[in-house]
Amino acid sequence: MPGKGTELRELEHREKEVRAEESAAPGPVAAEAGAAGEAQAADGAQAGAGTDTVPRTEYEQLKAERDQLVDRLARLQAEFENARKRGERERAEYRDYAAASVVEQFLPVLDNFELALKATGSTDQLRSGVELIVKQMEDVLRQMHVTPVPAVGEEFNPRHHEAMGAVERLDLPDHHVAEEIRRGYKIREKLLRPAMVRVVSNPKQTVE
Repeated sequence: MPGKGTELRELEHREKEVRAEESAAPGPVAAEAGAAGEAQAADGAQAGAGTDTVPRTEYEQLKAERDQLVDRLARLQAEFENARKRGERERAEYRDYAAASVVEQFLPVLDNFELALKATGSTDQLRSGVELIVKQMEDVLRQMHVTPVPAVGEEFNPRHHEAMGAVERLDLPDHHVAEEIRRGYKIREKLLRPAMVRVVSNPKQTVE
């Protein structure tokens, strides 16, 4: 049988061989680190290969198209501003023309009022002159399709009449116009101003 010294030498020799094998093989951490480095290098190479610079000719073409669009936008803005100013000027001219045509028709009425103020006749003559002027003004308004709102004797209509009070009357129907305080007018079917009136209150009639 071999002695104990021989067994100890064999164990020591075996331990040295195991240590030598462990030092020669890379550890798991080192292996993972190496694999990660290789992957990063590969990704970097791929990223570098996928990045392309814009060609100079294409850049110049895009820049020219942008400048054309900016110039076109500026021209459109200028045209829009000119059209807006032209529209405002035309509307102002139309308003002036419409006002001038109306004023021109009332100038003869104003002339007759001035003549009436200069007249030296009696009160009746002055009254007759004013009545003629009022009739002349009504004729002008009628030519412009301006007519009075019917009032006295008509049934009260809140769309055309403005009630300024009630008057107790037995000879007129209840809720009808008894008096006209200020005449109302309409142009065609559009109300210009309502007529100020007093409304009948007839106690003999019952309101249904």
